[in-house]
Amino acid sequence: MKPTSIVLTVLAMFLLLLPSYVQTQSATSAGELQLGVDSYRNSHYEDAVRHFEKAVDLDRANRQARLYLATACLSQYIPGVDTPDNIRWGEEAIDQYHHVLDEGSGPTEKRNSAKGIGYVYLNMKRFEDAAHYYQIASDLDPKDPEPFYSLGVMDWTQSYQSRMEARTRLGLRPQENLDARNKDQQQVCDELRAKDMSFVEQGIDSLKKAIELRPDYDDAMAYLNLTYREKADLECDDPAARAQDLKTADHWVDKTLAVKKAKGKTISPPTAPSHQ
Repeated sequence: MKPTSIVLTVLAMFLLLLPSYVQTQSATSAGELQLGVDSYRNSHYEDAVRHFEKAVDLDRANRQARLYLATACLSQYIPGVDTPDNIRWGEEAIDQYHHVLDEGSGPTEKRNSAKGIGYVYLNMKRFEDAAHYYQIASDLDPKDPEPFYSLGVMDWTQSYQSRMEARTRLGLRPQENLDARNKDQQQVCDELRAKDMSFVEQGIDSLKKAIELRPDYDDAMAYLNLTYREKADLECDDPAARAQDLKTADHWVDKTLAVKKAKGKTISPPTAPSHQ
Protein backbone atom coordinates (compact mmCIF):
# COMPACT_ATOMS: atom_id res chain seq x y z
CA MET A 1 0.00 0.00 0.00
CA LYS A 2 1.51 3.32 -1.06
CA PRO A 3 1.74 6.21 1.41
CA THR A 4 -1.10 8.65 0.67
CA SER A 5 -2.55 11.36 2.88
CA ILE A 6 0.23 11.26 5.49
CA VAL A 7 2.88 11.70 2.80
CA LEU A 8 0.98 14.65 1.31
CA THR A 9 0.65 16.26 4.75
CA VAL A 10 4.38 15.99 5.37
CA LEU A 11 5.15 17.31 1.91
CA ALA A 12 2.86 20.28 2.50
CA MET A 13 4.73 21.05 5.71
CA PHE A 14 8.03 21.13 3.84
CA LEU A 15 6.52 23.34 1.15
CA LEU A 16 6.04 26.06 3.75
CA LEU A 17 9.82 26.28 3.97
CA LEU A 18 10.35 26.41 0.22
CA PRO A 19 10.07 30.16 -0.61
CA SER A 20 12.82 31.34 1.76
CA TYR A 21 14.98 28.36 0.83
CA VAL A 22 14.63 28.94 -2.91
CA GLN A 23 15.91 32.50 -2.60
CA THR A 24 19.32 31.19 -1.57
CA GLN A 25 19.64 28.58 -4.32
CA SER A 26 20.51 28.78 -7.96
CA ALA A 27 17.56 29.25 -10.29
CA THR A 28 18.23 25.88 -11.95
CA SER A 29 18.25 23.94 -8.68
CA ALA A 30 15.20 25.81 -7.45
CA GLY A 31 13.44 25.21 -10.76
CA GLU A 32 14.03 21.45 -10.60
CA LEU A 33 12.79 21.43 -7.02
CA GLN A 34 9.59 23.21 -8.00
CA LEU A 35 9.06 20.94 -11.00
CA GLY A 36 9.41 17.96 -8.69
CA VAL A 37 6.86 19.38 -6.26
CA ASP A 38 4.42 20.03 -9.10
CA SER A 39 4.86 16.47 -10.41
CA TYR A 40 4.37 15.01 -6.95
CA ARG A 41 1.19 17.00 -6.40
CA ASN A 42 -0.15 15.55 -9.64
CA SER A 43 0.81 12.00 -8.56
CA HIS A 44 3.51 11.76 -11.25
CA TYR A 45 5.95 10.16 -8.85
CA GLU A 46 8.56 8.97 -11.33
CA ASP A 47 8.76 12.47 -12.83
CA ALA A 48 9.02 13.88 -9.32
CA VAL A 49 11.92 11.53 -8.56
CA ARG A 50 13.72 12.63 -11.70
CA HIS A 51 13.37 16.35 -10.91
CA PHE A 52 14.37 15.93 -7.26
CA GLU A 53 17.43 13.91 -8.33
CA LYS A 54 18.45 16.77 -10.63
CA ALA A 55 17.95 19.27 -7.83
CA VAL A 56 20.22 17.19 -5.58
CA ASP A 57 22.83 16.78 -8.33
CA LEU A 58 22.92 20.56 -8.80
CA ASP A 59 23.17 21.24 -5.08
CA ARG A 60 24.44 18.34 -2.97
CA ALA A 61 23.71 20.27 0.24
CA ASN A 62 20.04 20.77 -0.63
CA ARG A 63 18.44 18.86 2.24
CA GLN A 64 14.92 19.83 1.21
CA ALA A 65 15.46 18.23 -2.19
CA ARG A 66 16.77 15.10 -0.47
CA LEU A 67 13.70 14.94 1.78
CA TYR A 68 11.42 15.36 -1.20
CA LEU A 69 13.38 12.75 -3.13
CA ALA A 70 13.10 10.30 -0.23
CA THR A 71 9.33 10.87 -0.03
CA ALA A 72 8.91 10.42 -3.79
CA CYS A 73 10.95 7.18 -3.75
CA LEU A 74 8.85 5.93 -0.84
CA SER A 75 5.72 6.65 -2.86
CA GLN A 76 7.02 4.08 -5.35
CA TYR A 77 7.85 1.53 -2.64
CA ILE A 78 5.24 -1.20 -2.00
CA PRO A 79 5.50 -2.71 1.52
CA GLY A 80 5.91 -6.48 1.52
CA VAL A 81 6.94 -6.81 -2.13
CA ASP A 82 10.45 -8.27 -2.37
CA THR A 83 11.21 -7.69 -6.04
CA PRO A 84 14.61 -6.08 -6.84
CA ASP A 85 13.01 -2.94 -8.28
CA ASN A 86 10.79 -2.46 -5.26
CA ILE A 87 13.64 -3.02 -2.81
CA ARG A 88 15.68 -0.48 -4.77
CA TRP A 89 13.00 2.17 -4.17
CA GLY A 90 13.08 1.47 -0.45
CA GLU A 91 16.87 1.53 -0.29
CA GLU A 92 17.01 4.80 -2.25
CA ALA A 93 14.58 6.37 0.21
CA ILE A 94 16.75 5.16 3.11
CA ASP A 95 19.86 6.59 1.46
CA GLN A 96 18.32 10.04 1.05
CA TYR A 97 16.92 10.04 4.57
CA HIS A 98 20.39 9.13 5.84
CA HIS A 99 21.89 12.18 4.17
CA VAL A 100 19.42 14.41 6.00
CA LEU A 101 19.82 12.56 9.29
CA ASP A 102 23.63 12.64 9.20
CA GLU A 103 24.34 16.11 7.82
CA GLY A 104 23.46 18.60 10.52
CA SER A 105 19.77 19.05 9.78
CA GLY A 106 17.26 20.53 12.21
CA PRO A 107 15.52 18.30 14.78
CA THR A 108 12.25 18.04 12.81
CA GLU A 109 14.06 17.00 9.63
CA LYS A 110 16.14 14.49 11.59
CA ARG A 111 13.10 13.04 13.35
CA ASN A 112 11.11 12.63 10.14
CA SER A 113 14.12 11.06 8.42
CA ALA A 114 14.63 8.57 11.27
CA LYS A 115 10.94 7.65 11.13
CA GLY A 116 11.17 7.24 7.37
CA ILE A 117 14.11 4.86 7.69
CA GLY A 118 12.34 2.95 10.45
CA TYR A 119 9.23 2.62 8.29
CA VAL A 120 11.14 1.10 5.36
CA TYR A 121 13.06 -1.32 7.57
CA LEU A 122 9.84 -2.33 9.33
CA ASN A 123 8.23 -3.22 6.01
CA MET A 124 11.37 -5.07 4.94
CA LYS A 125 11.00 -7.05 8.20
CA ARG A 126 14.42 -5.85 9.34
CA PHE A 127 13.04 -5.36 12.81
CA GLU A 128 16.24 -4.61 14.72
CA ASP A 129 17.18 -1.90 12.24
CA ALA A 130 13.66 -0.48 12.37
CA ALA A 131 13.69 -0.40 16.17
CA HIS A 132 17.03 1.42 16.14
CA TYR A 133 15.73 4.26 13.97
CA TYR A 134 12.38 4.54 15.70
CA GLN A 135 14.32 4.89 18.95
CA ILE A 136 16.39 7.68 17.38
CA ALA A 137 13.15 9.41 16.36
CA SER A 138 11.77 9.04 19.87
CA ASP A 139 14.97 10.42 21.42
CA LEU A 140 14.70 13.45 19.13
CA ASP A 141 11.12 14.09 20.26
CA PRO A 142 10.11 12.13 23.39
CA LYS A 143 6.60 13.59 23.17
CA ASP A 144 5.89 12.09 19.74
CA PRO A 145 3.64 9.03 20.25
CA GLU A 146 4.14 7.59 16.76
CA PRO A 147 7.55 5.93 17.27
CA PHE A 148 6.16 4.18 20.36
CA TYR A 149 3.17 3.02 18.33
CA SER A 150 5.43 1.70 15.58
CA LEU A 151 7.63 -0.11 18.10
CA GLY A 152 4.55 -1.68 19.68
CA VAL A 153 3.18 -2.84 16.34
CA MET A 154 6.56 -4.27 15.43
CA ASP A 155 6.75 -6.27 18.69
CA TRP A 156 3.22 -7.59 18.18
CA THR A 157 4.06 -8.57 14.59
CA GLN A 158 7.06 -10.63 15.62
CA SER A 159 5.14 -12.52 18.30
CA TYR A 160 2.03 -12.99 16.16
CA GLN A 161 3.91 -14.40 13.17
CA SER A 162 5.79 -17.06 15.11
CA ARG A 163 2.71 -18.00 17.17
CA MET A 164 0.54 -18.41 14.09
CA GLU A 165 3.17 -20.54 12.40
CA ALA A 166 3.25 -22.78 15.49
CA ARG A 167 -0.54 -23.00 15.66
CA THR A 168 -0.66 -23.99 12.00
CA ARG A 169 1.85 -26.78 12.62
CA LEU A 170 -0.31 -28.04 15.50
CA GLY A 171 -3.49 -27.87 13.41
CA LEU A 172 -5.29 -25.60 15.88
CA ARG A 173 -8.52 -23.93 14.83
CA PRO A 174 -8.89 -20.14 15.33
CA GLN A 175 -11.08 -20.53 18.42
CA GLU A 176 -8.70 -22.98 20.12
CA ASN A 177 -6.02 -21.85 22.58
CA LEU A 178 -2.73 -23.54 23.30
CA ASP A 179 -3.48 -26.04 26.05
CA ALA A 180 -0.90 -27.11 28.65
CA ARG A 181 -2.76 -30.36 29.18
CA ASN A 182 -1.60 -31.44 25.73
CA LYS A 183 2.06 -32.44 25.89
CA ASP A 184 2.92 -31.27 22.37
CA GLN A 185 1.12 -27.98 22.83
CA GLN A 186 2.76 -27.42 26.20
CA GLN A 187 6.21 -27.80 24.63
CA VAL A 188 5.34 -25.39 21.84
CA CYS A 189 3.88 -22.91 24.30
CA ASP A 190 7.00 -23.03 26.47
CA GLU A 191 9.17 -22.38 23.42
CA LEU A 192 6.99 -19.50 22.24
CA ARG A 193 6.86 -17.95 25.70
CA ALA A 194 10.63 -18.10 26.05
CA LYS A 195 11.13 -16.55 22.62
CA ASP A 196 8.26 -14.08 22.33
CA MET A 197 7.04 -12.97 25.76
CA SER A 198 9.66 -10.22 25.80
CA PHE A 199 8.21 -8.87 22.53
CA VAL A 200 4.71 -8.95 24.00
CA GLU A 201 5.74 -7.13 27.17
CA GLN A 202 7.77 -4.55 25.24
CA GLY A 203 4.86 -4.05 22.88
CA ILE A 204 2.44 -3.44 25.74
CA ASP A 205 4.80 -0.90 27.30
CA SER A 206 5.33 0.93 24.00
CA LEU A 207 1.63 1.08 23.12
CA LYS A 208 0.71 2.30 26.59
CA LYS A 209 3.31 5.05 26.23
CA ALA A 210 1.81 6.04 22.86
CA ILE A 211 -1.64 6.28 24.46
CA GLU A 212 -0.26 8.24 27.40
CA LEU A 213 1.12 10.79 24.93
CA ARG A 214 -2.03 10.76 22.78
CA PRO A 215 -5.03 9.73 24.90
CA ASP A 216 -7.34 9.31 21.88
CA TYR A 217 -4.88 7.16 19.89
CA ASP A 218 -7.43 4.56 18.80
CA ASP A 219 -5.02 2.61 16.57
CA ALA A 220 -2.67 2.14 19.52
CA MET A 221 -5.62 1.00 21.65
CA ALA A 222 -6.60 -1.53 18.98
CA TYR A 223 -3.10 -2.98 18.85
CA LEU A 224 -2.95 -3.05 22.65
CA ASN A 225 -6.04 -5.26 22.54
CA LEU A 226 -4.29 -7.55 20.04
CA THR A 227 -1.11 -7.66 22.08
CA TYR A 228 -2.95 -8.68 25.25
CA ARG A 229 -4.53 -11.49 23.23
CA GLU A 230 -1.03 -12.57 22.22
CA LYS A 231 -0.10 -12.62 25.90
CA ALA A 232 -3.22 -14.63 26.75
CA ASP A 233 -2.37 -17.41 24.31
CA LEU A 234 1.12 -17.67 25.81
CA GLU A 235 -0.38 -18.16 29.31
CA CYS A 236 -1.23 -21.75 28.40
CA ASP A 237 -0.51 -23.14 31.88
CA ASP A 238 -2.12 -20.31 33.88
CA PRO A 239 -5.88 -20.07 33.26
CA ALA A 240 -6.30 -17.19 35.70
CA ALA A 241 -3.63 -15.10 33.97
CA ARG A 242 -5.13 -15.93 30.58
CA ALA A 243 -8.58 -14.85 31.75
CA GLN A 244 -7.19 -11.58 33.10
CA ASP A 245 -5.36 -10.87 29.82
CA LEU A 246 -8.53 -11.47 27.83
CA LYS A 247 -10.49 -9.21 30.18
CA THR A 248 -7.89 -6.47 29.66
CA ALA A 249 -8.00 -7.02 25.89
CA ASP A 250 -11.80 -6.62 25.94
CA HIS A 251 -11.39 -3.39 27.90
CA TRP A 252 -9.19 -1.97 25.13
CA VAL A 253 -11.72 -3.08 22.50
CA ASP A 254 -14.35 -1.06 24.34
CA LYS A 255 -12.00 1.92 24.62
CA THR A 256 -11.16 1.75 20.92
CA LEU A 257 -14.82 1.66 19.91
CA ALA A 258 -15.68 4.56 22.25
CA VAL A 259 -12.88 6.74 20.87
CA LYS A 260 -13.75 5.94 17.26
CA LYS A 261 -17.39 6.74 17.95
CA ALA A 262 -16.45 10.05 19.58
CA LYS A 263 -14.37 10.93 16.52
CA GLY A 264 -17.12 9.85 14.14
CA LYS A 265 -14.76 7.33 12.58
CA THR A 266 -15.83 4.15 10.81
CA ILE A 267 -15.05 1.02 12.78
CA SER A 268 -12.22 -0.68 10.92
CA PRO A 269 -8.98 -2.59 11.62
CA PRO A 270 -6.11 -0.48 12.99
CA THR A 271 -3.79 1.04 10.43
CA ALA A 272 -0.17 0.04 10.04
CA PRO A 273 2.54 2.51 11.03
CA SER A 274 3.21 5.23 8.50
CA HIS A 275 6.64 6.57 7.58
CA GLN A 276 6.02 10.02 9.08
